[in-house]
Amino acid sequence: MAARAERSCGLWALLLLGGMFAGVLGTSPEIKTQVTGVAGKLVLTCNMSASTTAIDGHEWVHGEKVLQTDSKSSSVTSYTIEGKMEEHSGLYECIYKGNPVVKGQVNISVPPQVVPYKKSEHGNEGDTGVLTCKSPSFPPVSSWVWYKNGQEPIVNGSGRYIIKSSGNKTELRILKLNIEEDTGDYHCNATNSQGYGGATVNLRVRSRLAALWPFLGIVAEVLVLVTIIFIYEKRRKPDEVLDDDDGGSAPLKSNATNHKDKNIRQRNAN
Repeated sequence: MAARAERSCGLWALLLLGGMFAGVLGTSPEIKTQVTGVAGKLVLTCNMSASTTAIDGHEWVHGEKVLQTDSKSSSVTSYTIEGKMEEHSGLYECIYKGNPVVKGQVNISVPPQVVPYKKSEHGNEGDTGVLTCKSPSFPPVSSWVWYKNGQEPIVNGSGRYIIKSSGNKTELRILKLNIEEDTGDYHCNATNSQGYGGATVNLRVRSRLAALWPFLGIVAEVLVLVTIIFIYEKRRKPDEVLDDDDGGSAPLKSNATNHKDKNIRQRNAN
């Protein structure tokens, strides 16, 4: 009985020590995050508690870009965003330098901020028209919808329409463009967990002959210029012929006069 009691006490001691070590090794620092708006600015704050390691500094990262870094040992770090929240959405990380490195995350979530690749697109009749919209905001777009002004939403694969959407980008392809049917405004609408947003793209379809108009204009200008030169040369030639005739008769008259003067001198000499 005494031996059994000793083994039991030893087992409890081991379990107690194991639990203590597990509590120390398994404890991870808690990081509380906060976003506050002050005078048109956004202040992101991280506050780390229950840390058992020394803090050698902080970093704030957005995507792959390091926004701010320091060597302070404080458990509280903050980063200030200038401008509207819609323009700076996404995932921000506050990094506590040390061994090990501890990270916290702050999400700036907004409805989709949709922008067209081009506000106005041009296409030739019979070609394929391509309209593109994107949304750089966070969280990602969950669904895209295209529709033409005053009409029902466009269904992918219906008629001459093909829609390709992937995350924060969507593309509408219109096969065999028609001047009368396809010219107009197209709307791209995006939806995410925070709401929805949209943009408008204007499509202009040109006739195939439109590309020939500049060439035909150049040809017309050349023809007009050649015609003017031809008419000018034709009117100028008779005047040149008259000038040549006058120039040829003048020397004959001069020779006759010189011969007459010579005869008169000879008679006077006699």
